Amino acid sequence: MDQTTRHQFTSFDGTQLVWRELGDGRPVVLIHGFVSNALTNWIRYGHAEAIAEQGFRVIMPDLRGHGDSAQPHDAAAYPPDVLAMDGAALVEHLGLTDYDLGGYSLGAHTTIRMVLRGARPAHVITAGMGLAGIENLKTRDDVYETAFDLDQEVDKRSAAGKARIFMRQTGSDPVALRGVWRSSVRTDPAELAKVSQPLLAVCGAQDDDHREGAERLAHAVPHGTFVEIPGNHMSAVADRALGRTIADWLGSPDT
Repeated sequence: MDQTTRHQFTSFDGTQLVWRELGDGRPVVLIHGFVSNALTNWIRYGHAEAIAEQGFRVIMPDLRGHGDSAQPHDAAAYPPDVLAMDGAALVEHLGLTDYDLGGYSLGAHTTIRMVLRGARPAHVITAGMGLAGIENLKTRDDVYETAFDLDQEVDKRSAAGKARIFMRQTGSDPVALRGVWRSSVRTDPAELAKVSQPLLAVCGAQDDDHREGAERLAHAVPHGTFVEIPGNHMSAVADRALGRTIADWLGSPDT
């Protein structure tokens, strides 16, 4: 049963965005992955509950173009780095000063963009994302641009076909998703030296796209830790090890 509370706020440009909360204590903002939402990524498989049980207030936004948040079709609603700007707007709206920040896949990319743009969480979590994805998401343009084009037939077994199936499962709008995807910006890996916070990079052992890069990401920042969990990019989200790993790391006196 979903024990979270649902809230809404107005972002920097007037777009209405939704977030969910669970627990009391130190705030930790967790951002979901592309084509997903807070319910699918953090709540359904018990990750938010595991973290809340360690004494945290878990704050989980639905990104612009996803879930219960607004899904505008106007291209002007998706300027470069818009997700990082939305994240900063949420932190400001909630008045967070001493908090932790993390995300899965696109959420990890957004987390790093927020930090490099001036966010100051005490701890950073990047899950399901490697160094190459942090640097440039656009290497998968062919997959997603094909998935967004519903008039184009795709093999269900292909990467684009699987992305389209996930879009249907989450009730996602391909026009909004295209806007989100095209808003991503490149990150110079040299900038990661500026991430001075302790950082947990966690990734599935069978995540062939990101596992090696996640370990490299942990080494690219001054205070990085890499932890491997079971699963590939999709199945690791459903494995309770994800929530337990984040909860244990945040709750450790050595973190």
